Amino acid sequence: MSTLTGLRSPTKGDTLRQDPDDFSVVLGGPLYQLVRRAHLTGDALELLHRRIVVIALFAWLPLLILSVLGGRAWGDAVRVPFLMDVDAHARLLLALPLLIVAELVVHQRMLPLVRQFLERGLIADTSRARFDAAMASAQRLRNSLIAEILLIVFVYLVGILYIWPRYSALDVATWYAMPAHGSRRLSPAGWWFVYVSLPVFQFILYRWYFRLFVWVRFLWQVTRCELNLIPTHPDRAGGLAFLSNTVIAFAPLLMAHGALLAGTLANRIFFKGAALTDFKIELGLVPAVLLLVVLGPLVLFMPHLAAARRAGLRAYGTLAQRYVQEFDDKWLRGGAPAGEPLVGSADIQSLADLANSFEIVRGMRLVPFERNTVVQLAVVTLLPVAPLVLTMVSLDELLKRLLQVVL
Repeated sequence: MSTLTGLRSPTKGDTLRQDPDDFSVVLGGPLYQLVRRAHLTGDALELLHRRIVVIALFAWLPLLILSVLGGRAWGDAVRVPFLMDVDAHARLLLALPLLIVAELVVHQRMLPLVRQFLERGLIADTSRARFDAAMASAQRLRNSLIAEILLIVFVYLVGILYIWPRYSALDVATWYAMPAHGSRRLSPAGWWFVYVSLPVFQFILYRWYFRLFVWVRFLWQVTRCELNLIPTHPDRAGGLAFLSNTVIAFAPLLMAHGALLAGTLANRIFFKGAALTDFKIELGLVPAVLLLVVLGPLVLFMPHLAAARRAGLRAYGTLAQRYVQEFDDKWLRGGAPAGEPLVGSADIQSLADLANSFEIVRGMRLVPFERNTVVQLAVVTLLPVAPLVLTMVSLDELLKRLLQVVL
């Protein structure tokens, strides 16, 4: 556990400025203020349905209209008509709404986060100033105008000019572009797609990466504080298991990435002749990276948990040795007072309670999450990819195999 030196104690003014109920990596920033002025959200991210409908239709509906007017919405005019482009629909009608839903879910789950640290007494008094500074720093970074401007620049200079053409765009005739001498000639719908729809989507997506950075940075700063962990806490994580509940809130964000992956693979399968088995690396790497990003920060608490477990084993081991020695002297070596009955004695129950406490300490986890958390998040990430299994086997054959297993 860390020892702090050279830090001043928090003043009354600090306490007034640092409201524990105001911590959120979502609620803030120039875009939030802009959306708020447009009456698409309230002070606590209300009006979720209005935000989803307006933003998704702003990105998707002009593409449909322009594709219809250009004769590329359906039919054989191009290899990939608009209504058959699974990647575009998965990106704008599934992943984009999920990213917006994730804002509300993460915000609501994170609001009590700081309060939990303080109410449970997990932050030592000597580290309160450092904890307040970490929260204030996270809020300043979350509200940074420069950060969002840099994100916009990154979207257009890197996301649109480099990442999308090389890793997402198809090199066949599509509703948004026609191959021409090693480049692409954009259609009217393509101009809106490349310079409006994609930037809107990528900005919201990359803004989530920025928020994750703020979250990771905050947790790292918290791990530098002195923590009062209790080895016998029933959550078997010294009192830190509430952090795993916060991580579960990122499920819509992970599902959005699963939808992106599913859309990209679907286009490769339907229009490039690929098979789902050709993407084993992607199907394993994407969930692994996302789980590392979401759960990895909690591993930063491992040194604290390991130290608390070692201290607990020493303390409770010493206590247990003293108790069992006195128990042995009293009941096995004739030390019990004359006439004191063994049956019904509280000594037996106390011995059992002590053994249970020692087992809790010995079973204390070194990370504040369980294996079930990992499995749940992995399943959520890959859930949008599940329908692509039908590209490997027909629905009739799949139902037949399921019936054989069940019956």
